[in-house]
Amino acid sequence: QVQLVESGGGLVQPGGSLSLSCAASGSIFSIYVMGWYRQAPGKQRELVATITTDGITKYADSVKGRFTISMENAKNTVFLQMNRLKPEDTAVYYCYVKRLVPGDFWGQGTQVTVSS
Repeated sequence: QVQLVESGGGLVQPGGSLSLSCAASGSIFSIYVMGWYRQAPGKQRELVATITTDGITKYADSVKGRFTISMENAKNTVFLQMNRLKPEDTAVYYCYVKRLVPGDFWGQGTQVTVSS
């Protein structure tokens, strides 16, 4: 089993920045993808960004150029730097982990609210 602890959510004004982090613990061997998804009110959960252990990244079109995902392998931690935030970015952000030993895991979610 993998436990994911997310932090960094909060309230920010449009144009501002936030940084999210997610630390994985437990059976964290063989992790090869970590990432972030989000779910806004009335919408389905959607991919925000993922990163593989060899550094390959993928971003949703809506966040390209504004968000940056990174991973610290030694601590099994994934980060999401969010810049130039827009009200449309308001959502619950969920950490995601995939490992080669079969398993997909989700964090509990952290609220990001972009509002004046």
